[in-house]
Amino acid sequence: MTLKYLIMGATGGLGSQVLSFLVANVPSTEYAAASSKEENRSKFEAQGIAFRKVNYDEPESMEIAFEGVENLLFVSTNTFDVEKRRKQHQNFIDAAKRSHVGHVWYTSLAFGGLRSDSKADVQQAHLMTEEMMRLSGINFTSIREGLYADAFPVFLGWYPSTSTIYLPSDGPLALTLRDELAEATARLMIRGGFDRQIVLLTAKETVTFTEVVNLINEITNRKVHFQIVPPDEFVRLNANNDEGGKPEGFFRKLLTWHDAIAQGEAGVTDPLMADLLGRDPTSPREAITKFLMEDRDYEWHQNYANRA
Repeated sequence: MTLKYLIMGATGGLGSQVLSFLVANVPSTEYAAASSKEENRSKFEAQGIAFRKVNYDEPESMEIAFEGVENLLFVSTNTFDVEKRRKQHQNFIDAAKRSHVGHVWYTSLAFGGLRSDSKADVQQAHLMTEEMMRLSGINFTSIREGLYADAFPVFLGWYPSTSTIYLPSDGPLALTLRDELAEATARLMIRGGFDRQIVLLTAKETVTFTEVVNLINEITNRKVHFQIVPPDEFVRLNANNDEGGKPEGFFRKLLTWHDAIAQGEAGVTDPLMADLLGRDPTSPREAITKFLMEDRDYEWHQNYANRA
């Protein structure tokens, strides 16, 4: 039986919102949710949403789940083990090819814009996956998403208790709301096209770290200081005092992000997202202002490695 849309990562932040848009806008017979956890089946089926179990480590489960799928949302696996991710992504792509999936929509990241030479650590798995898809011969679109505006505390190293922010550089960021990225992704899948292409979904404007700190101070009446420090000092100061318990290795990897940001790699914008939404995306300043107006002690879960 043909299935028009299968949404991987349907319990995650982005995938769940892509699925919600489909639920609101296309017939229920056209979509299904996918997860590696069988216990999620009852949750979706209780809402009238079809469910398919997918395990990235079990190619057979993917071939069964991908049968008859026209459009497959491929969300990167949640692991920092590069070799494990490489194997899981290759399993996914091979299964999609054997199952004759019509179109794979991969959620990538926007470091470097439409260029493919970024040295940012976080971008490498995405570049690897894009090359895998090219070599496989499957029909795909790689959706390079702007950095989440929602996650600005992570990029800034900011907590509600922070008095001084130490970063190795400043630079422009086309921070983009996650829920708008999800809507644009769903609309892109519905529209179709962009075969074997890379596309960029971003806000139309950028913001710098300096401007974000100024917003924090203006909106929350704080007096947070922003100081640019040498790379090794950035690692030392943050690793020794990180409220979220992130290890030194995290901050060393983050240096590659900041190098890329300083070179403008996270500040590339594109009009496609506005075209898909039929309106201008929320600007980074508007997004951060909204978060802080609603909660002056705004937090982002990925800032806290020490929380269960």
